Amino acid sequence: MISELIGDLGRSVGLAGIMRVAGVLTRLVPIPQPTLLVGPGASGRLGQAIAGFSHHKVLLVTDPLIAQLGLYQDLTHALTLGGTPFVVFAEITQDAPIPLIEQGVALFKSEQCDAIIAMGGGSVMDAAKAIGLCAANGKSPRQLVGYFRGRYPPVPLYAVPTTAGTGSEVSVVAVISDPGEHKKLVMTDSRLVPRMAALDPALMTGLPPDITAATGMDALTHAIEAFLGQWSTHYTDRMALAAVAMVFGNLRTACQHRQDLVARENMALAATYAGFAFTRASVGYVHAIAHQLGAVYHTPHGLANALVLPHVLRFYGTSVQHKLAVLAVQAKVGTQGEPHELLAKKFIASVEALSHDLGLPQRLAELRKADIPALAKAACREADINYPVPRYMSEEDCEKLISTLLPRTTARPKKSSAPK
Repeated sequence: MISELIGDLGRSVGLAGIMRVAGVLTRLVPIPQPTLLVGPGASGRLGQAIAGFSHHKVLLVTDPLIAQLGLYQDLTHALTLGGTPFVVFAEITQDAPIPLIEQGVALFKSEQCDAIIAMGGGSVMDAAKAIGLCAANGKSPRQLVGYFRGRYPPVPLYAVPTTAGTGSEVSVVAVISDPGEHKKLVMTDSRLVPRMAALDPALMTGLPPDITAATGMDALTHAIEAFLGQWSTHYTDRMALAAVAMVFGNLRTACQHRQDLVARENMALAATYAGFAFTRASVGYVHAIAHQLGAVYHTPHGLANALVLPHVLRFYGTSVQHKLAVLAVQAKVGTQGEPHELLAKKFIASVEALSHDLGLPQRLAELRKADIPALAKAACREADINYPVPRYMSEEDCEKLISTLLPRTTARPKKSSAPK
């Protein structure tokens, strides 16, 4: 009900004006930053640090593949040496479904844990945040969706990202999913930021190229949307520009040379810098649309962002031309002094070229034409209420944009009318 009122009010008095006011207010909200441990072996060093904090028992939240590969061995070995008991919850799947979060909360309570370590991609980290907030407040995940819905802060949380993309290790949000309703839901609270995070490139060398590519495009999208939005600041601009340069300079290498620790570490830092940027400056239509594709078709978030990004940049048009020119120079795909219009076109083309070079699809095979109106409506509502975008879409605009992602159909050959 409140969301509907905000949306209706925004349409009548001007969404851009409301978002500018909201941006001023958000700058007053203190956002903590985690202590970062960076480099090969960082996960083990994080375990040593946590073992010194006298936790009664720690819940390690991860996914089945990480458990199978034993990627957390350095971390858990350090916990054991430090005398800190732990229990592993390795059930999290893509999109952090609410039923699995509820299982994690139950295990946290039954094992009498008092802290959480998240090791995995964005879904794992978001699930861990949700588990921590639910456990601290004694509420279900659905009751804590929205802004600052928990009376109490989450239990102490530590993060070890195993992909370089989401920036969840430094963000104030947890994106979870309701499988029954085919919806993605967002918890937002500045207290969701982990206390410490380990950026360990050695954990990322086993990532296959497609996952490296998709998560890298996720980091790029975070940086670009933060830079283009109305809530950007000098600080978020610095973080976003650094992230863009690092993605363009390292993502191809990380995909082609999986064991390159320098490229992996730079991508991990790029994701974190982009996380710092969008945590304060927020995101935009790319995420609004990608969230709907993820909820309905389970499209991996980074891939959905990669599909949508160039189309949204073209829609923004002249409203972001000067900023896209800056990004073109930062990404080294254009030269200072060239016309802004040309640089903007070069940057969008370079985003498409990067996605193409990484072997990512340009269309969504699962997309159905009949679903597009509902997808567009949900995306516009999400953006209208939450995101300080540089230019607003109508539902018709959004439908046209999403339609560009429809899979190509192969025309059937016409039957010959010639007599046999």
